[in-house]
Amino acid sequence: MAQSQEIEWLLREKYSGEKSEAFFADCKRLSLGEPLAYLIGWAPFLDTKMYLDTKPLIPRPETEFWVAEAIKVIKNSATLPLGLVETKPLKILDLCAGSGCIGVAVAKALPECLVDFAELDSKHLFTIEKNIKENNIEQKRTRAIHSNLFSNTPGSYDFIFSNPPYIDETLHRTDRGVREHEPYVALFGGIDGLEIIAQLITDAPAHLQPGGQLWIEHEPEQSEAIAKQAAKHHFTATTHKDQYGVERYSILVLQ
Repeated sequence: MAQSQEIEWLLREKYSGEKSEAFFADCKRLSLGEPLAYLIGWAPFLDTKMYLDTKPLIPRPETEFWVAEAIKVIKNSATLPLGLVETKPLKILDLCAGSGCIGVAVAKALPECLVDFAELDSKHLFTIEKNIKENNIEQKRTRAIHSNLFSNTPGSYDFIFSNPPYIDETLHRTDRGVREHEPYVALFGGIDGLEIIAQLITDAPAHLQPGGQLWIEHEPEQSEAIAKQAAKHHFTATTHKDQYGVERYSILVLQ
């Protein structure tokens, strides 16, 4: 979005068209690289409105794309995990949840599902719970869990969805505004951007039902390494492109 469009959005959404002193102060912050979503306090994500009170990672269109695909897969009974008993509600985990955008969008689209949210930074649990409430998701269907990956997640799941820290700092692709304002631990994934992803793939089989699926967002350069790691842990992996033609996510099915 061009900065002129961002200013128009800011004026409309936060200030109802009134060019106040606070508005001009926010315009200055915008010009210095502060993300628009943090200034207005929320971001759209599929059919949800995601509040960003504690400044978690801002939801991205690329993530929207594959989450929409995941929702289609779940709705199609022919592609449900092997051995799934259809009379039981699906159990879904949003891992490295941040704002909770993935889990909230899935819970809203699939009202019979049970959705857990696992997040390392405890302050973001407030934002997750707010987004559950504000998007009219039944709270009894959800749990927001303070967890370092799977450290505190109970039971096993039919689907695990994750947008983990995966950026490789050596690629220098991250805009200054992102580097300076969004949470470092939610962005950068260590050596080759793969440290968290490798741990996630290693640990996931113990937390998935037979035939369960693990969906992971990642960089295109990581596709081959993810497929190799997946094979070591009894997954078959397929990599898929996003709306921009970039390899952006992999689906791992537990054998």
